[in-house]
This record gives sequence, C-alpha cells and structure tokens, in this order.
Amino acid sequence: MFSLANSFSFLDSASINWKSIIVGFTVGQFLFENYLDYRQYQVLKRTTPPDTLKAEVSQETFDKSQDYSRAKAKFGFLSDSINLFQNLAIIKYDLLPKFWNIAGTLMAKSSFILPKFMGGIITQSLFFLFSTQIISTIVSLPLSYYSNFVLEEKYGFNKLTVGLWLTDKVKGIALGIALGSPVVAAFLKIIDYFGDSFILYTCGFLFVVQLVGMTIFPTLIQPLFNKFTTLDEGELKTAIENLACEQKFPLTKLYVIDGSKRSSHSNAYFTGLPWSKQIVLYDTLIKHSTKEETVAVLAHEIGHWKLSHLPQMLVFSQAHLFLSFSMFSAFIHNNSLYSSFGFTSVQPIMIGFMLFNDIFQPVECVAQFGMNLLSRKNEYEADAYAKKCGYSDDLAKALIKLLSENLSTMDADWLYSSYHHSHPILSERLRAINYVSKEKVGKKDE
Repeated sequence: MFSLANSFSFLDSASINWKSIIVGFTVGQFLFENYLDYRQYQVLKRTTPPDTLKAEVSQETFDKSQDYSRAKAKFGFLSDSINLFQNLAIIKYDLLPKFWNIAGTLMAKSSFILPKFMGGIITQSLFFLFSTQIISTIVSLPLSYYSNFVLEEKYGFNKLTVGLWLTDKVKGIALGIALGSPVVAAFLKIIDYFGDSFILYTCGFLFVVQLVGMTIFPTLIQPLFNKFTTLDEGELKTAIENLACEQKFPLTKLYVIDGSKRSSHSNAYFTGLPWSKQIVLYDTLIKHSTKEETVAVLAHEIGHWKLSHLPQMLVFSQAHLFLSFSMFSAFIHNNSLYSSFGFTSVQPIMIGFMLFNDIFQPVECVAQFGMNLLSRKNEYEADAYAKKCGYSDDLAKALIKLLSENLSTMDADWLYSSYHHSHPILSERLRAINYVSKEKVGKKDE
C-alpha cells in the first residue's frame, strides 16, 4: 500500500527543530494572510462603486458596505492576532502534553460511567479533543459576543438574543461530542488497525462521512437550530415546482427556514440524495425578492446540480485528503516530532495529526487557491445555466438585492479574492452574464 514513510525517513532526525518549523509556518501564514487583508483594506477605502454597479446601488449603500467590510476586516485582524498568540503560547509552554495528561485524568475519573469497551489511547484522545474544544469555545466567547452583539448589531444584521446565542454554543458542543466521537474514534481506529496502509481506508471512510453528513444535516441537525416549515401553496411554490419539472430536478420537498431568527442575511440551498432533493429558502430571501428573482436564484442552484458540480468538489476533496494522508504517513511515527512537543513515552495519533496539520499549512494555502478557483468556475457556469434558462435579468436583480441587503463587499483585490472567495464578486458575475442595467435595483437612499 502507498506510503511516504520510508521516503521521508530523514525527517525523523533529532537535529530537526520541529517547534521552530511550526512556529515559522504559523507566523508565516499569519503574515501572508494579513498581507492579503492589507491589500483588501486598500480596496475598502475606495469611495465609488465598481463601474458595473454604479447604476445599481446608491452611494449611501456603497458607503455602508465599505464601512461594514472595514469593520469586519479590523475585527478579523484582532481575532487572527489573538489566535496566533494562543497558538504560540501552546507551543512555548508545552501545553499539549499538559492537556493530554488532563484528558487522561478526566478519563480515569469518568471510567465508572464509560462503557467497558471504552478505554486506552483512543478514548483519551476523545477526552483531549472535546475538552480542548470546550476550552476553546469558552475562550472565544468574548470575540463571538462582540461579533454578534456589537459589530453585526451596529449594521442591523443581528437578531440573536443572548439566551439563544448561549444555547447555540451549548448545542454546538453537544452535537460535536455526540456526532464527532464515533467519527473521530473510527478514524483513529482505522489508522491504528491498518498501520501504514491506512490511507485509502481513511479516505473511503471520510467520503462516506461526507455523504452522510450532507444527507442528515438539513433534516436532523439544522432543525435543532432553526424552524423548518413547508412553503405555502401559491405562485412562488408553483413557479419553483414548474422550474424543477422543466429541468428534471428530483424535487420532493420545499422548505422555508426562519433565518431571520438569527440574522437578516439571506440564503437558499438544496440538499438530499441524488433521487430525492429538498430546497430550503431563507425567509429573508423571500421577503426581499420577487417571485421571479427567487426562482432565478434556484435556477442557479439547479445549475450546480445539472452540471455535476457537487461530484467535482467531492473528487477535489478526496484528492486533497489523499495527498494529506499520504504526507501524514511520513510523520505518523516521527519520534522527533512527538518528543519535540513533550510526548516521549506515548505517541497519540491525534496529537501527531494536529502537529502535522501545522506543518502542512503551506500546502493547505496552495490547495485553498485551487479549491476557490474550481468553486468560482462553477459559480460562473451555474450563472450561465440560469441565463440559458431565461433568468439572466432576474438573477442579476436578485444578486444585486442580496448584495445591497447584506452590505456585501462590492469590490475586491484580485489576490485577496483568489485566496478567500469561493464566489466571484458581484461585479464580475454581472459582467459574465452581460447584464445591462435598466433601472436601479439596489436599496434606495434612506
């Protein structure tokens, strides 16, 4: 079975300073991403909209969008700086082995309630993972609070109450433990059982997990956070069903989600098995768009299905996983890597994988460029498909309204966008479908 372990045996040298390498990659990524943020911030200082949008959005809306985007950029710099400080502190003060020992203590004290089959290094890995997740969530509460109740509140997007915000945090942790535990345990067991031959088995396992996750998320998980209701009978429902019938889209259910319960941002998506699809509309989308515009957005989404974009992304994802696990096979038994971080008597696969992810960051940065390139290509193709179906103008109007209502960024630095944006910015999408303005669509000045 394919493995790079022997090819990269020179990496298991005591002379390699793994701490310095990981610190270098961590700081390097921080500097690179903040360089991109700086480039984008210069764009956010512009005082006039892109030419494509000058006739579509008011100056007031553009100014608010720029101000909102600058505020998010400043908050992002603060958040990234705090995360960098935390990561460097974990490395400097050898906190990983301390957290690992704490997880072992918690496991020992919980042994009386654990099933008999649970014990050993995999169970300790679960205690380590979820205890650090809880700590991370608690530490991030001030930033999360500021993001929702100060930044988003200032621009009129936040609809959360403090109680709902805290409840969401608790639900997130509970779901992470309930659903993550068997997945992580199985992942670690596969690697432990198959040894250096684990690569294809883990890729196959995670592929199945992805498919199951996409299937159960809208029906079992998201309803824990949002209320789903069947779209009422009427012109909109009839128009959507007619579109699905024309495009042979296997639509089985049409839902409306109460997105306005948390935010005034809008969205729509479809999910489900190949032979049974559900369309989910945010109530905010229906509120701000006409029937024709809503149908146009769904024509775009159906374009993704018709053009097999999801399978393409899954193939890319699997290729990425294969590369990652192939490289990880060269580090999984790297004694010098473990010992550099204080793990001399035990080499937990969980810890090795975490450290490997830090080492793998330069490759991840390149992969992110590739993933976004493919995603943006797919967005252009889905727009073209909606145009082919006769929804060019309605799609453009819907996108302009979404941009105006959400105060989305209207312009972007090309390098920043290549790295961060999975979707082309609106001005690029309008040019691609040859949209010609006939009347102002965006928000009027208030």
